[in-house]
Amino acid sequence: MGGPGDPPEGVPEGAPGGGEDEYRSVVFDESFVRAARLQESSARERMTDHAPAVRRRPALRRGGLSRQALILVLLIAVAFGAAIYMGVRHPYQAPATAEHPEPLRMTVIPLAPGDPVPGAADTETLFAHSKAADFRTGADGITLPASRRTAHFSDSQVVSALTTAKDYLVESSLDPEVLSGGPVRSVRILLDPQQLDQFDQSFDQPAADGRHAATGWLVRFDPAKAQLADPQIRVQGTMNAVETDSGTLEVTSDHTFVYALRPAGADSDEKASLFTVRRELQFRFDRDDLRMHQAELVVSYVQAGPLSCSVDSASRLQPLLAGQTAKAGGPATGTDPFATDSAASLCGTLAPGAQPSL
Repeated sequence: MGGPGDPPEGVPEGAPGGGEDEYRSVVFDESFVRAARLQESSARERMTDHAPAVRRRPALRRGGLSRQALILVLLIAVAFGAAIYMGVRHPYQAPATAEHPEPLRMTVIPLAPGDPVPGAADTETLFAHSKAADFRTGADGITLPASRRTAHFSDSQVVSALTTAKDYLVESSLDPEVLSGGPVRSVRILLDPQQLDQFDQSFDQPAADGRHAATGWLVRFDPAKAQLADPQIRVQGTMNAVETDSGTLEVTSDHTFVYALRPAGADSDEKASLFTVRRELQFRFDRDDLRMHQAELVVSYVQAGPLSCSVDSASRLQPLLAGQTAKAGGPATGTDPFATDSAASLCGTLAPGAQPSL
C-alpha cells in the first residue's frame, strides 16, 4: 500500500518514490492561502498603474467655441463699420435728394424768311451752297466732349450723363418716325418719370404757353405739309457737362440741325428746300437718372425756319417750302440760327445768309 499522501493506485511507474517528491515538503496553510488570494485592480487603479492601449484625444477646452464666436462677431462689426465709413467718406457718393424735377421751360421761335425760299431738285446742291456744307450727318454730328470726373461724380457717371443727353437729341431730332409726326415713345422713355405728365399734356393739348409745346420737346413736321427729301440730316454743335452740386450733374447742348424737305407726297423731281432748327437744351441728372439712363429736361430754346410767324408752331412745325414766302406781319429784325447769340423775340426774321445761295 502506498502512504497516506499517495494515490490509491500507488506511485506511477517511473516516478520518484514516495517521500522523494521535491514539493512534498511545501505546505500551504490557511493563512498563506488567504494572503495569496488574487485581487482584481479597480478601473482607476488600472488607469493609474498601466499605460492605455491607445492614445486619447485631448478633450476640448471649455470656452473655445465662445472665443471663436466672439472673433467672428468682431470681424463682422469691423467690416460693417468700414462699409459705413466708406459710404460716408467716398468722394463719389452724396445723400440722395428728394427734390422733384422742375417743369420744362421752353421757348419756340419761328424764323420767317424775307424772300421766297430757295430750292433745288438735288439735295446735295442745296447742302453744298449752305452753311451746313461742312456739317456731319446724323448722330455723327453730335459728338461727346472729353469728360473728366468731378468732385462727387466719377468719369463713368459723367460719360453716362453725356451719353443720355446725346441719345435724347438723336431720338428727338433725327428719328424719321418722330420727325414725321409718328410715335414719340423713343423720346418719352428717356425722360425722368416725374416729367411724363407734362410731356403727355404737351401732345394731348399743345399750347404756346412756355410749358406745353410739343415742339419744345422734339422736332416734328406736319406730315400733311412736308416730308424728308434726304435722310442724311446735317448736324453741328457742342455739349458740356458740369457738376452743379454734390448730387447733380448738368449737361448743356447747342446744336443746329439742317433738314432737306419736299412737299408731302412729292416725288424726287420736285424741288427741295432746307429747313434749319437750332436747339439749345439743358439737362439735369441726379444719381437715379444716371442709373436709369433718364434725363430731366429743364430748358429748351428752339429757333426754327423758314416758318410763318402767324402759324401756330406749338403742335407741329409747318415749314415754308421751295418758292413759298412768309405771310405778312412778321418782325423787322433778322435772326440767324447759325449764329451763337440768342433771339430776343417770340418770332424772328430768317437772315438771308441762313438760306442756300443758289
